[in-house]
Amino acid sequence: MKRFSIRVLGALVLSAVSMATAAQTYPDKPIRLVVPYAAGGGADNAARVIAESLGEELGQQVIVDNRGGASGSIGAALVAHARADGYTVLYDASTFAVNPVLRKLPYDALKDFVPVTQAVSAPNVMVIATNSPYLTLQSFLDDARKQPGKLTFASYGAGSPAHLIGELLKREAKLDIIHVPYKGGAPALIDVMGGQVNTYFANAASSLGYIKDGKLRALAVTSAKRMADLPNVPTIAESGFPGFEVLEWNGFLAPKGTPGAVVDKLQQSIRKVLVRDDVRQQLTKFGLTTIGSSPAEFSAFIESEIARWTELAKSNDIKAE
Repeated sequence: MKRFSIRVLGALVLSAVSMATAAQTYPDKPIRLVVPYAAGGGADNAARVIAESLGEELGQQVIVDNRGGASGSIGAALVAHARADGYTVLYDASTFAVNPVLRKLPYDALKDFVPVTQAVSAPNVMVIATNSPYLTLQSFLDDARKQPGKLTFASYGAGSPAHLIGELLKREAKLDIIHVPYKGGAPALIDVMGGQVNTYFANAASSLGYIKDGKLRALAVTSAKRMADLPNVPTIAESGFPGFEVLEWNGFLAPKGTPGAVVDKLQQSIRKVLVRDDVRQQLTKFGLTTIGSSPAEFSAFIESEIARWTELAKSNDIKAE
């Protein structure tokens, strides 16, 4: 028994030394950054901007690997079951905190990952066609109340941030408006511009160009403060719904068991990249604000997001389709 205890203690010491050594030399080979969405989307665009500069900071290439499908859960599962050495990292979005609320997953969002840092966030913009009769959010709400069950809002799928924002407004404003899910943001925007659907809570990256070109009208933004790019567009919060704030976000997560020193080095390196002027300027073009939170802050944020959407899903009877 004594010899067994000595062997176990020796193994633990060797393991600790090995992890410490690995952390000191990390990274000594390329890092795979799994983006669980299609190439060319919002998360992918931001990931590629950050990955290029992060590779320079770490001295190793950071390779973006798009593994789309099942609302991001396919790519997330790949990382959850990857070796916990810091060489396979997940770059996910807001849907990461929605999936465990609405779907049965092959991983546990809270137990199978180590949050590294929230990288960026962006508000959504409530947009309508430029020939729509609604000039303000209040005029839209007034008409919706006069015609329950008639007005519609688009989303890029059941359980998407655009869907949940619409459901949140329905609850807070006591509205009866109909959800119309699309297979992506592009067709949703096209149908809003064409008047086939009344409104859409578009992400800033996809909608700012259309708004500035006069192809869409913005009624409100979902951030706590007005957007610098849309200074004349009020927030939903200031339009009669104090505390209404929803931001889409992207962040880095590693598999559970990744050494703390590796997680810390990743977080610190990402934070250095996010404060670079060239990186910030590129991300600002997508309507994104850089964050660079600590692992503990990001962990608490994810837990709060899951709790928030769990409560909304129950109150509004939201289910994945």
